Amino acid sequence: MRIAELAGRRVAVWGFGREARAAIHAIRVQLPGFALAVYCRESEAAAAQAFDATLKVYAHEPEAVALSAYDVVVKSPGVSIYKPAIVTAQAQGTVFTSGTALWFGDHPDARVVAVTGTKGKSTTTSMLAHLARSLGVRTALAGNIGMPLLELDDQTADLWVIELSSFQTGDAGPVELGVVTSLYEEHLDWHGSAERYVADKLKLADVSRTLLVNGLQQNLLAHTADHVQRKLFGVAEGWHVAGDAIRCGAERVFKLADLPAPGVHNALNACAALTALELLGFDARAAAPALASFHPLPHRLQGLGTRDGLDWVNDSISTTPKATHAAIDSLAGREVTVIVGGFDRGLDWSDFVAAFKDHAHLRIVAQGANGPRIAQALRTAKATVPLGEAEDFADAVAMARTVTPAGGVVLLSPGAPSFDEFKNYAERGRVFAELAGFDGTAIGGIEGLGVA
Repeated sequence: MRIAELAGRRVAVWGFGREARAAIHAIRVQLPGFALAVYCRESEAAAAQAFDATLKVYAHEPEAVALSAYDVVVKSPGVSIYKPAIVTAQAQGTVFTSGTALWFGDHPDARVVAVTGTKGKSTTTSMLAHLARSLGVRTALAGNIGMPLLELDDQTADLWVIELSSFQTGDAGPVELGVVTSLYEEHLDWHGSAERYVADKLKLADVSRTLLVNGLQQNLLAHTADHVQRKLFGVAEGWHVAGDAIRCGAERVFKLADLPAPGVHNALNACAALTALELLGFDARAAAPALASFHPLPHRLQGLGTRDGLDWVNDSISTTPKATHAAIDSLAGREVTVIVGGFDRGLDWSDFVAAFKDHAHLRIVAQGANGPRIAQALRTAKATVPLGEAEDFADAVAMARTVTPAGGVVLLSPGAPSFDEFKNYAERGRVFAELAGFDGTAIGGIEGLGVA
């Protein structure tokens, strides 16, 4: 659906986050004076009215009857399409769209590579944009990574590098190249089941002319086997990690020690970006040296520095046990205390427990809503790893500072979302930095968003 097609229809926007504001602005640009309603939280109502005095603002979540009164509802990503009120309104004829879908509708000829995945999507997206720009390609970096597409509605680029969450993949397309970095269980509260999460995530495959997937992940390979133009990264015949280097086939191209983003998983993200660049027709080998100047994204294995004789690492973006596992692996050989726990989505921690219950150089501090469940899983497994439980986040940081040996690492890698206690993972990371003794305002911000 294009924005112009909203003319003459009854339209509401559900949400007042950054993407919703971008959608309101884009609609106003194309359809001045258009009657538009907004449903938002009570705490957002005044800001919404100040943003646009002509809006009809409702400071509550709409029910099915209200939604059914509209022809089109522009929904924010965080609103699950499976909400009963939405299902009922759809049956009555209401069409639900999004800012992402409206952008794709208005830009059918854009050259797009869309990146999704349970983990690795933001780093891969930003790496790909960085590498393309190193070759002189005018590149847009936008989407779920931090800049809604409609904020760039009036700009042009030779290549659009777009991150999509599992909430957005059904709104995209067509795209020249779709990239899936990984596929694990996540966001069950939004999707309703693990099976639906997988199906929604892989809606990207349906609209991708070429599909690039992680060749090391068997479940992802199984789910995408029918795609007629499927390509792989991470395998020996292409871009992959072997020994101390990123290689293309047998050729040693880039030393892992020179990659600013630590960990083998980040080297694999680089392989995804290099393979994508190659599939788009660019010289990936010529771009590879630019990996050395890539700036890691905040809250993703972000080294904060040294305080009290300890190194502090912020991995607040970690929202699954798999991500926490990868973070600990990236610090192999160090004495590490990891802070885990947050909002409880019911994810299975058994693989994590099996991997680390007897780890010789690790201490675990459990906190947050699912902290007791993680701690109980470790106790049930008769874990020998030192385990502490904290009342709240501040106590967890204080406990980690106390139990970590001099020269060791305090790692925040919760393996869970933040909204049991924080607005988002970025706020959690800032608070962690401040509790550790750093300037929390200095660690945020993703470089390179927009068109360059």
